[in-house]
Amino acid sequence: MKNHFLWTLFLGLILLNACKSLQEKGTEQYLSGEYQYAINTFSQILEEDPENQEANQIVAESYRLSNRVERAAPYYEKLVEEDPTFENYFFLGQSLKAQQEDEKAKEAFEKAREYTQDESLLARVNQELSGIEFAKGIENYWPYHELVNYRELNTSGPDYAPIVSEQFLYFTSARQASGIYPATGTPYTKLFRTRAEDLRVDVSGIQPLPEFQNEEGLNQAAAAISPDGNTIIYARGNSTSPRDLPETALFASYFRGSGFSQPIWMPVNEDEFWWNSTPSFSPDGEELYFASNRPGGFGGIDLYKATKLANGDFGNAVNLGPNINTAGNELFPRMAPDGKFFFASDGHPGFGKLDLFVAESNEDGEQVIKNLGENINSSADDFAIFFTDYPKEGFLSSNREGGVGDDDIYYFEDKTPTPKIVNVLLNVTTKERVAGEEDQILEQARVVLYNEENKQIGGDFSNSRGQVRFTMEPESDYTIITSKNGYFSKSIAYSTRGKTPDPSTLVQDVTNVSLDTTVVLDQLILDKSIILENIYYDLDKAEIRPDAAAELDKLVQILKDNPTIRIELSSHTDSRSSDQYNLDLSQRRAQSAVDYIVSQGIDEDRLVAKGYGETQLIIENAQTEEEHQVNRRTEFKVIEIQE
Repeated sequence: MKNHFLWTLFLGLILLNACKSLQEKGTEQYLSGEYQYAINTFSQILEEDPENQEANQIVAESYRLSNRVERAAPYYEKLVEEDPTFENYFFLGQSLKAQQEDEKAKEAFEKAREYTQDESLLARVNQELSGIEFAKGIENYWPYHELVNYRELNTSGPDYAPIVSEQFLYFTSARQASGIYPATGTPYTKLFRTRAEDLRVDVSGIQPLPEFQNEEGLNQAAAAISPDGNTIIYARGNSTSPRDLPETALFASYFRGSGFSQPIWMPVNEDEFWWNSTPSFSPDGEELYFASNRPGGFGGIDLYKATKLANGDFGNAVNLGPNINTAGNELFPRMAPDGKFFFASDGHPGFGKLDLFVAESNEDGEQVIKNLGENINSSADDFAIFFTDYPKEGFLSSNREGGVGDDDIYYFEDKTPTPKIVNVLLNVTTKERVAGEEDQILEQARVVLYNEENKQIGGDFSNSRGQVRFTMEPESDYTIITSKNGYFSKSIAYSTRGKTPDPSTLVQDVTNVSLDTTVVLDQLILDKSIILENIYYDLDKAEIRPDAAAELDKLVQILKDNPTIRIELSSHTDSRSSDQYNLDLSQRRAQSAVDYIVSQGIDEDRLVAKGYGETQLIIENAQTEEEHQVNRRTEFKVIEIQE
């Protein structure tokens, strides 16, 4: 029995020393940034001791720091049971959010709020909570863009950051790599290229970058090529050699007549201990955009802009500000030709980890940030957008589910349905009014069509059938002006709104819709009286009533359509009341009508007010009220046609 106890104690000491040795080894790996190695090491400890707090902490942080926070949730859940801190609950929330476990993520963020009074940390919690709610209402920026995995191009490892220059596709890949990057446990990446035309890529001709040699034992990634093709800038880093640079930095290679130079460290890095990566040029090549964790930012990784100097270098880097940069990470900038700025971020409201966003100006000139929507983004990382035909097609990168490997290259195309065309054909018939008869066909009348901007878009003379045809747009407003010597010109409003079928219901690509309208012109005869219908006045009054104003507006339009005529506007009464009273009343009524017309913009010199009282009765000895009404009338006649 005693020997058994000693043997058990001996085995326990061996296991304790083994765990201690593993723990020391894993901690050293973690502190060295070898996150995948640290995960492997501490996972062995967790197999024997699932509650080990240090092991759970380092595995959780290793996943988070190597951009795999979605895998960290079970370890943070263990941590908050024994160590409920703000950081553990906050990162648990981020991990759950990356898994699209929104309700659980909200609970974790709410718990994190209970463990801090720091305003900046509370602001981060509020940003995460509001981001979850905001993401529910995100609309697709390009509703008809479709995203497709370029399976023939991708491998089981990472393939990402595609750009096209001079009919070559350049991209980052771990294919043909030697050595493992300890932080992620994946092979080191190199730069590759192959021939490409727009979205068509020669997947059989992929080769390592020929401009300069990829280096072994470090990551080379995310290249940018100047618009003139003479400068290549890329990110280089993650070397395990103590003699190499400690951080990822930007390097540049320049075309020198016979070939490209060996890459050199760029002064825009400023400090060898700062992380600088994901470069891109402005469309004119005069500015360099990149991501950096240098001091003075807004948290995590921020985006910067550097200006091209006289010697060809880039310097005077400036932070793009708090509207674009957040407490999270912003990467892979891309300035479009129209000034819109595209980038990836996990700090703005989105669907999970890195999403693609655009910064653009609204109607008030303010810069607004928009998520590109769920037809572009996913709950995983979506980044590195590049346009081959802006904004209709291009490439981007994603590690979403359903891919070939790790990060994959995708292409996108605008699949907006071909619109169904509706041609509106308007047949205008011109006629003249003939007293006591049906309206007659009027040939050789000039018919002119104007659009909503009052721009003439068509015009012709009516044929022997009195017809003119115009082609018009659906759901649009027009003005038709018809004229002929010896007739009053007339303008009418015409709208096609509601007169054509909904294009979404059509089967044929082109549908013609025929419409008809008729314009009737009155002869313009000097001193011929024309009765204005429905011009009524209150008893013994001369004020223009609203119903009379509506009728006078028609005369206003006639005067506008016929700017060369001068008219007399006359008022007549019935035979009741005295002659003088009726004469005075009719004069006041005629003048009141003239004053109204002048108020509508007609020159008073074109108008003469004349009251005739009861001197020009149409029905003598009128007996009924209807007969008296015929005598009570307002007329106009053209008294002059000015040339």
